[in-house]
Amino acid sequence: MINADSKLDSQPKINLMLDSNTESKLVSSHANISMFVKSLPNILTIFRIFLTILMLIVIIYGNDLKPKWVDFSWINYLACLIFCIASLTDFFDGYIARHYNVKTKFGEVFDPLADKMLILGAFIGLLVLQRANPWAIFLILSREFFITGLRVMAASDGKNIAASNLGKYKTGFQITAIAFLLADLFPGGTTLLWCAMAITLYSGYDYTRDYYRAK
Repeated sequence: MINADSKLDSQPKINLMLDSNTESKLVSSHANISMFVKSLPNILTIFRIFLTILMLIVIIYGNDLKPKWVDFSWINYLACLIFCIASLTDFFDGYIARHYNVKTKFGEVFDPLADKMLILGAFIGLLVLQRANPWAIFLILSREFFITGLRVMAASDGKNIAASNLGKYKTGFQITAIAFLLADLFPGGTTLLWCAMAITLYSGYDYTRDYYRAK
């Protein structure tokens, strides 16, 4: 027969076991959340590539796939929406990576690649729609490829040339211009594109100057 004292002695042990199990579950849950957060930038990068492909499909085949009663302007709005969401994923994956100090080989390679795929895909779509000047797009893309080559050379020489704020400004102007031109709703898209081209070329000159100064 178990007396009252033995029951009282066993109670703390049961509570201790319950507290230990709860704590281990919380630690495991926290570790899973932490792993998910750290993998989120890479997930967003892959999602951005998927959105780029989807945007091009909408632009190129949207008129053929849409029902006859749907006006083509809705294709413009959908393409613009997809582009804007994809651009936001670029902001959030960068923010999460910096905030949680997440750095992976995949991110180093595919994050800038996904950015360039998005801009390139949007420009191709705008050329298909005949809404953007080919020379402006040619100069912007030429600058991007040239600077990419310089970055590869700098990395092979062991140099780390920090990007200036001009890079952020040119990206902002490019995204805004593309969104205006895709939506085809507000005037000023062409003007914004030429402004984006000017800032893009100047930021390329700025980076090139810093590269040769670092020699």
